[in-house]
Amino acid sequence: MTEADAFHRLLQAHRSIRCFRSDPVDDALVDACLVDALQGSSSSGNLNMVSVVKTRDQASRRQLHALHGEQDMILQAPLLLTVCADTHRTRAWLAERGARLGFSDLVSWHVASFDAMIIAQTAALALESHGLGICYMGTTLFSMAAIAELLGCPDHVLPVTTLVVGWPDEAPAQRDRLPASAWIHDERYQRPDAASIERDFREREERGKARYLAVPHMAERWRELGIESLAHYYTSPIKYDPDVFAEFSAEMEQALRRNGFLA
Repeated sequence: MTEADAFHRLLQAHRSIRCFRSDPVDDALVDACLVDALQGSSSSGNLNMVSVVKTRDQASRRQLHALHGEQDMILQAPLLLTVCADTHRTRAWLAERGARLGFSDLVSWHVASFDAMIIAQTAALALESHGLGICYMGTTLFSMAAIAELLGCPDHVLPVTTLVVGWPDEAPAQRDRLPASAWIHDERYQRPDAASIERDFREREERGKARYLAVPHMAERWRELGIESLAHYYTSPIKYDPDVFAEFSAEMEQALRRNGFLA
């Protein structure tokens, strides 16, 4: 098998894992995967403006469990990796050398947060290559200020995402993804029209709706809220409610401002 074939199989084997065995994860293995991830990822200016906080302690995980919307996998998995955008270390280096300080603006937040996501995904692949399971926690952004305080993050360090890590105790089916025709563009962006939306979303909608309605009590909630389709579900009060997102967005802006990333 070629390296390309092995990498293809690794990518195709990806699943978001939410049920984990209690077996511990070797710390040396995790560190090796993180080191490989940094070496194997691009970094803006090679400044490596990222930090990863490992959380194993049960009491700390209980606190993070509350901040992540009480998702049970946080208590079940043996390890959490909180990946942070970190310009604090770079600014400390600049100060020690008497250089002009920088990296305290919105551009720097974007640079550091993009680097953090690149590292997170590369680390996820490295961990999965050893048979470990991962799940991304989008709730990190919603509680970034509180998580930063809990983890002792200084100014110019904010969490971007969290990986739940452990040995899988489930084997879920592969999730649907949009077909290539929906998102790969030649030369210029092709605006979707009604026909392409129907082509690219119809089967995904049907399978996605069936999957969600198989969750206990979900069908009842759909009826209560008048949800008629997967599209309606995604912006309903039980998924990505735009009103709630507006509140989260305001809180994120405040966190960026307090933490030194907005003037």
